[in-house]
Amino acid sequence: MIEDIYLSGPYAPIDKEIDATLEVVRGEVPRDLFGTYVRNGPNRRRAAEGRHHWFDGDGMLHAVRVEDGALRYRNRWIRTPAMAAEDDADRALWRGLLEPFSHNPEGQPYKDTANTDVLCHGGELLTLHYIGGAPHRVDVDTLETLGSRAQPKRLSAHAKVDPETGELLWFDYGPRPHLTYGVLDADGELVHRTKVDLPGPRLPHDMAFTERYAVLMDLPVWPRADAAKKQKWQVGFHRDTPARFGVLPRRGDGGEVRWFEAEPCYVYHAVNAWEDGDAIVMVGCRCDDPTPAPDPADGPMATAWANLRLRAHLHRWRFDLTTGECTEEALDDRNAEFPTMDARRGGRASLFSYHVTIPDARALVFDGITKYGPTGPIAHASFGEGVQGAEAPFAPREGSTAEDDGYLLTFVHDRREDASQLWIYDARELARGPVCVAAIPQRVPIGFHATWVPGGAS
Repeated sequence: MIEDIYLSGPYAPIDKEIDATLEVVRGEVPRDLFGTYVRNGPNRRRAAEGRHHWFDGDGMLHAVRVEDGALRYRNRWIRTPAMAAEDDADRALWRGLLEPFSHNPEGQPYKDTANTDVLCHGGELLTLHYIGGAPHRVDVDTLETLGSRAQPKRLSAHAKVDPETGELLWFDYGPRPHLTYGVLDADGELVHRTKVDLPGPRLPHDMAFTERYAVLMDLPVWPRADAAKKQKWQVGFHRDTPARFGVLPRRGDGGEVRWFEAEPCYVYHAVNAWEDGDAIVMVGCRCDDPTPAPDPADGPMATAWANLRLRAHLHRWRFDLTTGECTEEALDDRNAEFPTMDARRGGRASLFSYHVTIPDARALVFDGITKYGPTGPIAHASFGEGVQGAEAPFAPREGSTAEDDGYLLTFVHDRREDASQLWIYDARELARGPVCVAAIPQRVPIGFHATWVPGGAS
């Protein structure tokens, strides 16, 4: 029997919610760092029938509050309606992505676990689901789940917050030939919603925005019709179909979507976009092929595990609004993903981003952080032998407005000790290693996306 690598070792779920003051074991906590680092990820609460997919786990937040040189850790499940239903039934009700969804509750083919992304909007956290789900509200300080936003009812994982206006830009998709795009204002009121027609059902994962425009994605990945007939979740990559990027005015304003064709690819995560004269520049992580060949040694899990072996590199696209042409260029060839940047520069020209690097391994592993500038990599820090980390959001130094004057925070797990730590890096001295290492009294399972909430933002 093949061991499920995403239910064991550093990926195995934990069952305790704790609060703890962290002990610094090396370096010191920067006194000019104030705020909260929050990371989301799957943490399966109940075993289910059938094969497990890493994305099936119930959402759990892990957070560290940094203030006055002290570190306070807390973790909590995101208490979604799906979790409540399973608690009431005292068993798993959904079988997961790898099983036919006919076995799941009627009208709910996919379990909304809220386990993928986390961002701060209107003074509270929103936790989001990659397939599309409710925006679940969470208190920044206590991590208490507060319910879901009344609108929109659904949105996909990577909604965006404009740092200048406070607006939340979002999209939703499903088994239909269109996307829904919308905007909430800083108070959470819906101010714009529109339907964007597509040639057929699509599976975009991210979007981008500038001061005046939103950039949506129509990429050559969509559900396989043969699998859908069997009520299974499987996708296909269509190598002969161009990637398309749709540029539209952020609040509609009567403008139509303009589509720009690019080489076939998939984009899990954009870094940033901005206006440059009569053009839009977008930087992101480009997957040449999001469906790598399975390893027969992985048996019935071969396809699922292969699709989790993320392979992407930093790329730049330029959409000329005058000519309608798209030009593009690779900025690096190393496998690096889960990008972060100074969120204060969102939608405006930016220089730097920070990506976790991915080795060729059986399971998805993050083994270091690379800092990128306008033309490619400029610094790198390896986590070291047997250590894997997490997406590392940028936290500005208190009182500084310089784009890379701040810190990067990440949870790491040491397989040799089966122990987790918080590492804090100086973003300008990345290669020197962490300036602060703090022990966490329980293992933090490997997870997905993270955010930095500046002190006073909640």
